[in-house]
Amino acid sequence: MITLTINGEQQEVVKELSLGSLLINLGLGEKPVVVELNRQALSPSEFEKKILNDGDELEIITIAAGG
Repeated sequence: MITLTINGEQQEVVKELSLGSLLINLGLGEKPVVVELNRQALSPSEFEKKILNDGDELEIITIAAGG
């Protein structure tokens, strides 16, 4: 298990988890999101290949249309 900080809250997850897999586990796999990993913005093309490490900090923001 590794510990991640997601939107300010610590969570334990399975080791060797990609960011894409984490988003699916959080129910955000099909939703448009903006992700910052350790204060660096990532493009959606990086989600599947980015492997998360113990102590990583993520900010995940869902994009919603407004009006």
